[in-house]
Amino acid sequence: MTATRAEPVGLLAGSGRFPVVFAAKARSLGIPVVCVGIRHEAEPELANLSHRFYWAGIARLGRMIRCFKREGVKRIVMAGKVHKARYLYAPWRTVHLLPDLRSAWFWLKRMLTYARNRDDDLLLAVIEEFGKDGMHFDSALNICPELLAAPGVLTRRKPTRAEEADIVFGWHLAKEMGRLDVGQSVAVKERAVLAVEAIEGTDRAILRAGELCPAGGFVVVKVAKPQQDMRFDVPTIGPTTVENLRRAGGRVLAIEAGKTIVLDQEQTVALADRYGLTITAIKNPLGD
Repeated sequence: MTATRAEPVGLLAGSGRFPVVFAAKARSLGIPVVCVGIRHEAEPELANLSHRFYWAGIARLGRMIRCFKREGVKRIVMAGKVHKARYLYAPWRTVHLLPDLRSAWFWLKRMLTYARNRDDDLLLAVIEEFGKDGMHFDSALNICPELLAAPGVLTRRKPTRAEEADIVFGWHLAKEMGRLDVGQSVAVKERAVLAVEAIEGTDRAILRAGELCPAGGFVVVKVAKPQQDMRFDVPTIGPTTVENLRRAGGRVLAIEAGKTIVLDQEQTVALADRYGLTITAIKNPLGD
């Protein structure tokens, strides 16, 4: 990204810390941020970190585009999670979401063409819709590359030999789930699958693994999709992930080096060390 001080960068913000970290970093670099926060998802503190801030409902594509156009935004980044199940499968979803005309037409076209509603398909379609108005999307990591995990064991505790075997076993499964655009994480113990992440997200998949494995001591593997588009849905961990792993009884979190965001890394690692957990960032344990 080659934004200058005079050129605003758009931020389409979902939930979590990533949009906040991005906005703060951009401001520190003198880059004005025009943020459109997804209502019920984005953090209110983004308003104080942005040059201009707007709220928009998840089904208000027309408003999002108008807000960015009004501020002269040409480049946009996506950051943060959107809880898809909350919207796609809610009762009376059309009434609840109140889509504007642009969103209604967007969804009608998808329904008429039987388009798939996998994460990548939906997000690429949204990017294409913005492109009709001369806006394109970049990766937020062009401004915050330091958020990506470097290879190595990040914590004091290293994985045992048995845990390393589970990491290799889980890695292949997680990559395959990513290739199918199902999810990015799996939980395993003794080369048996406890939980596979789907629409519920990593945190709830970890908690489900804990329910199914009361003895604890399991391994969670979280990777990028083989076809990962770094503009969106980049795998992310942070203190909340560590808290949920400890709560569920897990012992190891293995992530893909260079393709996984570690938010608040110092705090995240310190928390894992306090709980005696392992976080390890790996390039590719399969060696292919």
